[in-house]
Amino acid sequence: MTLTTRDHDRAAAGMTYVYPVVSRRAGGVSLGVNLNPNNACNWRCIYCQVPDLQRGGPPAIDLERLEDELRRLLAAIVHGDFMAREVPEGMRRLNDVALSGNGEPTSAGEFPVVVDLIGRVLADFGLLGQIKLVLISNGSLADKAHVRAGLRAMAGLNGEVWFKFDRATRGGLQQVNDTETDPERHYQRLKTVAALCPTWLQTCMFALDGAPPEAAEVDAWLALLARAASDAVPLRGVLLYGLARASLQAEAARLSAVPEAWLWALARRVEVLGWLVRVSP
Repeated sequence: MTLTTRDHDRAAAGMTYVYPVVSRRAGGVSLGVNLNPNNACNWRCIYCQVPDLQRGGPPAIDLERLEDELRRLLAAIVHGDFMAREVPEGMRRLNDVALSGNGEPTSAGEFPVVVDLIGRVLADFGLLGQIKLVLISNGSLADKAHVRAGLRAMAGLNGEVWFKFDRATRGGLQQVNDTETDPERHYQRLKTVAALCPTWLQTCMFALDGAPPEAAEVDAWLALLARAASDAVPLRGVLLYGLARASLQAEAARLSAVPEAWLWALARRVEVLGWLVRVSP
């Protein structure tokens, strides 16, 4: 098993909850924590790489197993030869522990307990404050008390949120994320999350049926970012990325990467609004 940026196999380490990846956005090794081992999510993004994706939430989390897996993999990385054996040269840096996986992590009722567990394990390895704790989330459950509790705990653990906001119109959200989410309500969730924990807005841009997103969709998304700047929403910036791995959803054949020049041109328009942008083609 040699890790690559194009293979994020959740089963690569033979564990239920914890898996290592080489992350192009993180620029090193990220330890994923998958709280949705049943491949269930409350959204269905058409670019998603999860096989056999289904609607729903996760089963109960076996916290003892999760902690054991995290400790074993961290031991192999920190004290063993994992990096030399499995990670390409130039990427042999442990960047973060990421609550990500095969569904929406915050749909697990144990989310705040898992955050505390990860903090305790990182402290035992001398990594607390040295690496990040990242939550990759669609943000849809930010109104829930357990989610807010987890976000507050993350803020004290050098945590940050990557908040999905792929499109800023109702039609765009329905098409890309297969959700009936109202853009205004989602914007309010973004404000809530950013007030509780350092937050990046993340957006995936891709071509559908050979064409990049329509100008009206792009303009609506830029207007959202302009509004966030005007409202002084405390975002760290924007993570703008394209397709790196093939979708495993029914729409896969219709999806393709936008040209890098298109992404960079969009990034410049975001910078004009005053936001820091990180681009991952």
